[in-house]
Amino acid sequence: MTDEKPTVQPEGLSGYDLARAALEEARALARAQGKPVGMGRSAPIRSRRRTSDRSRRRWSGAGPDPRDPQPLGSMVGRVAKQHGWESRISEGALFGMWPSIVGDDIASHADPTRLEGTVLHVRAESTAWATQLRYMQGQIIAKIAKVIGHGMVTSLRITGPQAPSWRKGPRHISGRGPRDTYG
Repeated sequence: MTDEKPTVQPEGLSGYDLARAALEEARALARAQGKPVGMGRSAPIRSRRRTSDRSRRRWSGAGPDPRDPQPLGSMVGRVAKQHGWESRISEGALFGMWPSIVGDDIASHADPTRLEGTVLHVRAESTAWATQLRYMQGQIIAKIAKVIGHGMVTSLRITGPQAPSWRKGPRHISGRGPRDTYG
């Protein structure tokens, strides 16, 4: 039981005006009790009158700010873009993620060997797999574009296994060689 008298709210005031009046009343009561008023708020950062220190003059606010901590992935992406490493990183990702891009079945029978421009060279373990991969070329390029990015690979050059060489020694005579006596 306090001996304070209840305040009468005047009719016709909006909610904002009522809240403002209640705040002023609470401040007056706090001053009467000897408590500090308004000390919980932080003041804006003071200007130093230097043009190079402009970013410190503003409040951070609720939105993203350049001073906020940044995700590592976006920072690495910016550094790669600044130094021109994007194509090499994409190429490494293509070779490293090959089984997850094309699937384990295809990856167990075919490997990418090199990337020249936008042409990916793929070596198949047999001629049958090379033929099958040629039929699936459009689907493989679409999968690569979905994971790595469009335009990184525009075509595939699929080769089968290497045939044994009949070439022995440092000197060579053009022509069919020892196979011309077969038939």
